Amino acid sequence: MSRVLILGSQGQLGIELQKAFANAGEIVALGRDRCDFDNPETIRKAVSEINPSLILNAAAYTAVDRAESEPELATRINAVAPGVLAQEARKLGAILVHYSTDYVFDGSKKRPWVEDDFTNPLNIYGRTKLAGEQEIIDAGPRHLIFRTSWVYSPHGTNFLRTVIRLGKEREQLRIVNNQTGAPTTAAALARATLTVITRGVDDADSGIYHMTCAGQTTWCGFAQEIFRRAAAPDNRKWPVVVGIPDTEYPTPAKRPKNSVMSNAKLQARFGVVLPHWQDALAETLAEMNLG
Repeated sequence: MSRVLILGSQGQLGIELQKAFANAGEIVALGRDRCDFDNPETIRKAVSEINPSLILNAAAYTAVDRAESEPELATRINAVAPGVLAQEARKLGAILVHYSTDYVFDGSKKRPWVEDDFTNPLNIYGRTKLAGEQEIIDAGPRHLIFRTSWVYSPHGTNFLRTVIRLGKEREQLRIVNNQTGAPTTAAALARATLTVITRGVDDADSGIYHMTCAGQTTWCGFAQEIFRRAAAPDNRKWPVVVGIPDTEYPTPAKRPKNSVMSNAKLQARFGVVLPHWQDALAETLAEMNLG
């Protein structure tokens, strides 16, 4: 890895990728100011000027509910832009790593989803991310598409930070308990990505892989575990967490009931196993001085 281009440098995954790859070569990390995914020409210009051997794309439109009212913008950022990036990567012979989502599935399966399962997104966000996957595949660079789920970190806007904030303000939280998935830290994703890359990627490895922390829980169970492990502020108690069905918490975008994905393909090919979600949570809380 002579030169690594990280896109979406100011997001939670982009920040962790910069940490994980700090000693992996010459790192160039760009945010929206220099590489705007709503403007394909800035993508072409940035890739051409930097001439990377590895591109890590952590840029995305991730406002799941807002995407329902901004489908064109979500499509440009999540589908069109990755396609342009893939075209540029192919010209250079660079490896493209791209991150996708559990929301490409409809949640109807009772067992963990595997890479070849039928995709049927329930919302605009999922549809645009699925379209982005196909754009990359069609462009034909050496690529790794990592589908992940419920991503959080000490930075940015995410479930963990929202729950901690609300926990300081309320005596009770009502949280959905009939949607199941694997909370995954941005740090675990970044470290697993580094491991995959350092073990070598050839043309035959190109494709889609599921990459999530081990285990599973509901949003309600995730919140309960956060409060069980986090140090309460100012000697106060954390709120009681009450589980509710998603019908009691309607959102513009419909979510899948089952988002659990099998990581067997990732482990079989690259020998990579991410930590259990509870262990990753403990690590994150410690980083936030809450553990």
